[in-house]
Amino acid sequence: MIDFENKEYLKLKETDNDAYQDLIGGILVDGESIIHTYKSLRDGIVFTNRRLIAINIQGVTGKKKAITVLPYDRIQTFAVETAGVIDLDSELYLWFSGMGQIRFEFTNRTDVSKICRCISECILD
Repeated sequence: MIDFENKEYLKLKETDNDAYQDLIGGILVDGESIIHTYKSLRDGIVFTNRRLIAINIQGVTGKKKAITVLPYDRIQTFAVETAGVIDLDSELYLWFSGMGQIRFEFTNRTDVSKICRCISECILD
């Protein structure tokens, strides 16, 4: 589960959509498909057409993994901060009903407009 005292995932970069298939394939429902996948050194997030799945790799060996499902219909609002001249990373802020804010930080080469489009399409559908 996401550490709700430190609700942020840092330095995410886009990766192959199969990166977490073995880990989350069993929880995907009929008609659900992976749209985008982002990975940091250990943790990651997967955007599907139905929800956002946060993956938290825990412990020294990384054998313990926590999966948190964040349904799009619980998103109240979201905001994006794009990379600048000095701050080279982009941030995505999501406010979830009953949970508060979560922040995801992406590397400077991430197309955050693609992420915004994905979230918008899913929450407005």
